[in-house]
Amino acid sequence: MRMSECLFQRYRHHVLAAVQGLLPDVPEETLARIEVTPTRDPSHGDMATNAALLLAKAARRKPADIAADLVAVLAGVEGVAKVAAAGPGFVNITLSPAVLRSVLPQVLAVGEAYGNSQAGQGVRTNVEYVSANPTGPMHVGHCRGAVVGDALANLLAKAGFDVTKEFYINDAGTQVKALAWATYWRYLQALGTTLSEEEFAALTPNGLQYKGEYLIPVAEALVAEFGGKLAEDGARPAPEKTWLETVRGFAVAHMIAAIKEDLAALGVHHDVFTSEAQVLRDGVVEAAIDRLEKQGLLYEGVLEPPKGKLPDDWEEREQLLFRSTQFGDDVDRPLKKSDGTNTYFANDIGYHADKAGRGAQVMIDIWGADHGGYVKRMKAAVRAVTNDTVPLEVVLCQIVHILRDGQPVKMSKRAGTFVTLRDLIDEVGKDAVRFTMLTRKSDAQMEFDLDLVVAQQRDNPVFYVQYAHARCRSVLRAAQEDGAYGATTPEALAPVALDALSSDAEMALIRRIAEWPRLVEAAAHAREPHRIAFYLAELAGDFHSLWNRGRDDTTLRFLQPDAPEASKARLALVAATATVIRSGLAVMGVEPVEEMR
Repeated sequence: MRMSECLFQRYRHHVLAAVQGLLPDVPEETLARIEVTPTRDPSHGDMATNAALLLAKAARRKPADIAADLVAVLAGVEGVAKVAAAGPGFVNITLSPAVLRSVLPQVLAVGEAYGNSQAGQGVRTNVEYVSANPTGPMHVGHCRGAVVGDALANLLAKAGFDVTKEFYINDAGTQVKALAWATYWRYLQALGTTLSEEEFAALTPNGLQYKGEYLIPVAEALVAEFGGKLAEDGARPAPEKTWLETVRGFAVAHMIAAIKEDLAALGVHHDVFTSEAQVLRDGVVEAAIDRLEKQGLLYEGVLEPPKGKLPDDWEEREQLLFRSTQFGDDVDRPLKKSDGTNTYFANDIGYHADKAGRGAQVMIDIWGADHGGYVKRMKAAVRAVTNDTVPLEVVLCQIVHILRDGQPVKMSKRAGTFVTLRDLIDEVGKDAVRFTMLTRKSDAQMEFDLDLVVAQQRDNPVFYVQYAHARCRSVLRAAQEDGAYGATTPEALAPVALDALSSDAEMALIRRIAEWPRLVEAAAHAREPHRIAFYLAELAGDFHSLWNRGRDDTTLRFLQPDAPEASKARLALVAATATVIRSGLAVMGVEPVEEMR
């Protein structure tokens, strides 16, 4: 993977060197917490460090005194134009314009790889997301988790983690048996059964649960392959043993194929699809339970009734319990149901043990916010089953409300009562869906306004960012067509002199570009891909601001026939801006727009 230098990391090394020169005995853990970050106010400098504040306690000195010493040392560092202490102990650093401008040829040299990092150190990271039950089409409720998980995986890969994208197929529960019965009903209908829906429903274990028309093509495919072999004469129901396993496997396969199609339409492609049923067949779950047993972490006991609402997994009986309280959970958790089968929790322990066994060094699960109560027990189980060697992290995604004209909207009737993912994509396009889903932190509820996401206006971040890229590309095309400025390829622009870039608007844009590698690392470590959308909106804002300044100040226009060298410098800035926008959009899984009309 091609790498790019991070300006903030470069000067963090200078800060660390200064600290170690002044205070040689500072513990490593304190040094690791020292940061160099962009200043909130550009008038205070280009970057600031918290070093003096962190060192005060260990050095038994006032932060302001340490800050003064750091100022004296950092003032002599190459590329530092100004350094000053501020507030309770911060140190603000202003870089020379030449250092800032040196970022542009680097961007042009490495292209969209700008921002690639080794911060992840190749740590094998499993990101599991979507994992929808294979019982029907993908609906909007799955969309946010799909986008957040995919963008997070892309972000981690850019930051140097070794990422596997995984989908867990929940094909072993009662819901899959219910799917088989629902599919079988459509199969009988396709054969011409005279049975009524009510009569058939009375034969099922728990009623007819999936009534969507999406099962009709599955049933027709069953008829095409098996004819009437799975039914009695007259298209009457056959005994369960005759058809259940066949229909269940057939239906799940078709549903997974449909899910993959929907995800592909969203630009989501997983590396691994793991079957719950296969995990059970392979004995992985029982092996994990045996491991917990040998560790003395299982016992037969009766759970105390919880206060308030009873959870689904509470039963007033002696049962096999996992000592999850030893690992930070609120209560111990059952692993077996009253019928002797595993709880969902037991199967999930086995599955996560399997992921660790396949080499995952970090596991990240993307869940809906309704699973928030499941986090503690799952983290406890993973700690136990991996001997605290493989951390589990959970990213929760809140619900999304779809609006049109400010009102909640139901976009699809053909799939039952829910809004399908495909309908949403067909309505506004993949890129608008993906970008919009990343404009809020995942654990915050959001409203997806169908009118806004396609509106060509500033308060639509999708349009605002794409318009910036389109404007960049239009400038470069115009320069190329003019012919007076030479080639506008990155290779041609990388070596041009950049001294002409000196206005506050130009330097603000350069500073923003310089922040990108640090932003990638920070967002990856925080597991927050929404930061990419925020950054791109700020970058686009800086570019649009410069564009608008050029309307009033002709000296800031990108193409000036009487100043070809200055124009080339500005073209280098424009090309670098477009490159960083593409780099960010690639993380988000969004295609950049070349032109807008």
